[in-house]
Amino acid sequence: MDDLTAAPATDPTPIYRSRDELFADDMFIAALKGFDFFSWLDTTPSSVEGIASHFGFHARPVDVMTTLFVARGLLERRGDVLHLTALAREHLVSWSPWFLGPYFPKVTDRQIAIDLLEILRTDRPANYSSRKDTADWHKAMETEAFAQEFIAAMDCRGQLAAQALAKRIDLRKRRRLLDIAGGSGIYACSLAAHFPELAASVLEKPPVDRIALRGIERRGFGSRIDVVASDMLTDPLPAGYDVHLWSNVLHDWDVPIVRQLLAASAAALAPGGAIVIHDAFLNADKTGPAQIAAYSVLLMHVTQGRCFSVAEMAGWLAEAGFSAPIEVPSAVGRSALIAKKI
Repeated sequence: MDDLTAAPATDPTPIYRSRDELFADDMFIAALKGFDFFSWLDTTPSSVEGIASHFGFHARPVDVMTTLFVARGLLERRGDVLHLTALAREHLVSWSPWFLGPYFPKVTDRQIAIDLLEILRTDRPANYSSRKDTADWHKAMETEAFAQEFIAAMDCRGQLAAQALAKRIDLRKRRRLLDIAGGSGIYACSLAAHFPELAASVLEKPPVDRIALRGIERRGFGSRIDVVASDMLTDPLPAGYDVHLWSNVLHDWDVPIVRQLLAASAAALAPGGAIVIHDAFLNADKTGPAQIAAYSVLLMHVTQGRCFSVAEMAGWLAEAGFSAPIEVPSAVGRSALIAKKI
């Protein structure tokens, strides 16, 4: 049985960054070679909405793209208006003598870049990892074979992040936790391992509910953690829990659904109940961290969501009826926002 209280002896953050930043260079190639973005912005500094309007793009992917370029030192924000930095003006504008455009591959040589251009135009997720035989992530998760593959990936990531989270938050006064869209149950199991008085339920829709049950039993927590088969998007969240955990869930959805899900937590929790949102957050002014801005591109490719800033999430929590959140770091650039139902 896994020791869910143990941490690794070495820091795997550089390896995590390889995965998190996998699609970011394709976003750069798409902008540089697909529509000469930096040359246009040099003559026409603009807002996210202005960029989307000019190119016929959607605001969500443009926000992700420009946040990446701000985090990488290629753009800077002056209020809502984006401008090139000196670095981008000298090396990414087509009429500069130091233009580096020819050094980069064509978009047609990079399938992910092709997909990202299409997402800018349509705001619809691509097939998972650009596979031709697999639907986008949301649809693919309805098949057990793909769900097992994806949950295994999230489980090995959670092995590190869950114990780090458990060591940094205090649930000693909490008795029942609802781990919403909890995947394999790795977070619920790790929190249960750290807080012996805590019982938990993992809420998942089929077929992931069966995968979660097997994972919980394999780890020896079957007597303390059960599985609730439910669809968080269509069903009310069950009552009777004093803490809700949303770990790496809200980033899969666009703003209207994020607000819907936070409101569902507020409806199900009694006053004083806690909400823990564990995720990859951008800083309040959306200038970084660079790893998270890059990860947001990966999310944009495969889901309807993106990485949100701490300020954005705090605003939606307040709107739903929660207190101002406290941010607690966990591991590999992730953190938790913890708030209470007012």
